[in-house]
Amino acid sequence: MIAEERGSFVGPHIHQRATGFLRRAALVAALGSLALLSGCSLDEWRNGAMPDPASEQADHIFYLWRYAWIAALITGIVVWGLIFWVIVRYRRRHPDEIPIQTRYNLPLEIFYTIAPIIMVVVFFNATINAQNAVLQDTDEDHVINVVGQQWSWTFNYTDEEATGGEGTNVYTSGTASEIPTLVLPVDQTIQFNLYSPDVIHSFGIQAFLFRMDVIPGRHNHFEVTPDTLGTYTGKCYELCGAYHSRMLFNVEVVTAEEYDQYLRDLQEAGFESEGPVLGGGQAYTQEGLQESEGGE
Repeated sequence: MIAEERGSFVGPHIHQRATGFLRRAALVAALGSLALLSGCSLDEWRNGAMPDPASEQADHIFYLWRYAWIAALITGIVVWGLIFWVIVRYRRRHPDEIPIQTRYNLPLEIFYTIAPIIMVVVFFNATINAQNAVLQDTDEDHVINVVGQQWSWTFNYTDEEATGGEGTNVYTSGTASEIPTLVLPVDQTIQFNLYSPDVIHSFGIQAFLFRMDVIPGRHNHFEVTPDTLGTYTGKCYELCGAYHSRMLFNVEVVTAEEYDQYLRDLQEAGFESEGPVLGGGQAYTQEGLQESEGGE
């Protein structure tokens, strides 16, 4: 009699605990979703916290990111669904009841061994394809030598038509008190050659969804083809020193005619040199830093 009463009491009690757990899990998921929604704009939420891609190469990275998240969410829904189903379906209904002890299930073990391997192979193949597309070398239209120095950027434009011949370039160099602007022509391929005279930096433009380390003594390079006119932001993504946070720059994607005119304006303003300005003593970032600190 007592056992029957205890059995009738314990069963519903466990059911209530399982139901309560599911409710709490649903509440946590809802609060997490609201937090994510409140911190992201509608476009960012749609893109998975990614900005809209603004170059041909960025499309490959963007779709790799998006479909990786979709696959991860589907996998998470299946796994969590199975967990909750097992919690409810196979909960103990009687204090003396012992759940079925299955030592092995060969089809199930084969499935959860093969399925992750297939997922890894698919993700690896997609990643390699995106990487090859982003790092592919083509017949570039322009070459820009980028120098990251403590603590700003120098951009050297080596376009022969605008600079009046091979071996001459125009440039713009920022200081710690003045953020430089990188101007790029739309629908044309630009090769960035990356240099550093001091420490490791990382050159990246957010809308291009790509960055690359700038390493002293090593020549890294990559290409982009901007496909959207507009103003974007770039920065150093590598902690490079005390004033790393000041290594910002703006990016203007303009028409080909505006790009050529910009280079001519730089040349007329005297920002011209024989060979690229490679930073260090040639880029007066330290002077700007002193001005921003009151001339110490």
